[in-house]
Amino acid sequence: MINTTEFNSRLEKILKHYGLSASAFAEKISVQRSSISHILSGRNKPSLDFVDKVLQAFPEIDLIWLLRGIGKFPANTNLAQPLIAKSTTKPPLPINAKVNDSEVIDRIVIFYQDGSFKNYITNS
Repeated sequence: MINTTEFNSRLEKILKHYGLSASAFAEKISVQRSSISHILSGRNKPSLDFVDKVLQAFPEIDLIWLLRGIGKFPANTNLAQPLIAKSTTKPPLPINAKVNDSEVIDRIVIFYQDGSFKNYITNS
């Protein structure tokens, strides 16, 4: 059985690590804000669906660490930053970039702290 108090502590650690409020976290994992509030307050226990949504949104979180506190967070240190990327709905912006005759830039991707990104491609 999951220790709810310890689970809540790990959930708060996730929120702090990513700098997310409870409502922003709820939005990222597609649950109601009240669900997060009820879990953090100890009123409700996390459902399997809730845990699955956390793992889908944050693949660097280890299931065993989330449930039992065994292991480390984030599980893979190469994935320490959020992996949720909100792609822009606009088509990529074209760029013309040539470093020299042998090096031509194919594309540039800019990642923002909120997890969104912009993809710039060349005209070639």
